[in-house]
Amino acid sequence: MTAQIADTDPRRYADLTATRLEDPGAVARAAAARRRHPGAKRGVQNFIVAADHPARGAISVGADPTAMADRRQLLDRLQIALNNPAVDGVLASPDIIDDLLLLGALEGKLVFGSMNRGGLAGLVNEIDDRFTGHTAQALADLGADGGKMLNRICLGDPDTASMLEATAKAVDSLAERKLIAMLEPFLSVRENGKVRNDLSPDAVIKSIGIASGLGSTSAYTWMKLPVVAEMERVMAATTLPTVLLGGDPDAGADEVFASWREALALPGVQGLTVGRTLLYPRDGDVAGAVATAASLLNRSTTSLKE
Repeated sequence: MTAQIADTDPRRYADLTATRLEDPGAVARAAAARRRHPGAKRGVQNFIVAADHPARGAISVGADPTAMADRRQLLDRLQIALNNPAVDGVLASPDIIDDLLLLGALEGKLVFGSMNRGGLAGLVNEIDDRFTGHTAQALADLGADGGKMLNRICLGDPDTASMLEATAKAVDSLAERKLIAMLEPFLSVRENGKVRNDLSPDAVIKSIGIASGLGSTSAYTWMKLPVVAEMERVMAATTLPTVLLGGDPDAGADEVFASWREALALPGVQGLTVGRTLLYPRDGDVAGAVATAASLLNRSTTSLKE
């Protein structure tokens, strides 16, 4: 598969659909046979591609409101990204992970499942972000490495309380199985009927403190944080391993990559977990965008001091 998306044959995933129809047990067999990633190590930053947006009804990228609507193109792009040996794994909803397992695209990769996708984009009760995706037990059965949760903390919305309680229970459930809980917290507000995340440094710092305390243990908890102003001060707010998210920036690619480079140099940053920015770059060159992002990572093992 080339850097550009060249294959437009609508039948190119017909075998995938046929397997789902005739042999649904193939998903579990593929998961059981899959070679696992050796795991996160100090000094080796991880690169994870995120593709759980459609499950929340968030299929827009930039000015294109339906960029992620075509599942065949999304799978094309994911396979291009995962073919880069610097890409350690994927964060996705159950349907996409099942597709990738059947395609054999997750050999030796980290796998993070997306757990709460019920807070649909634009939903009247969007903050009530129900756990409609992976469960901790399902992730354990798949041989996954952990589960990710979106935590939009809206102080003006009473549904925030139930979301936080559900997240705390999920953190505990993952920890019981020695799986990573990747928390993506934001302080959020409603404006003109839409939910907006406050990306000011103080708001991000406050969200970190709230999310870090969820569950009865933080032993297996990671943070997934946006790259914002004053990242050195933001990263001082946590001792938890942290991956940086990319979001859907309006800035140009050079500016985005420069901000990632600076943030990746900070203590505690374990790598990148980026989706739309790399899977749908403005120039269409997925492989090129992924390679550029990979070049920003520290991949040299650091020896622990005696």
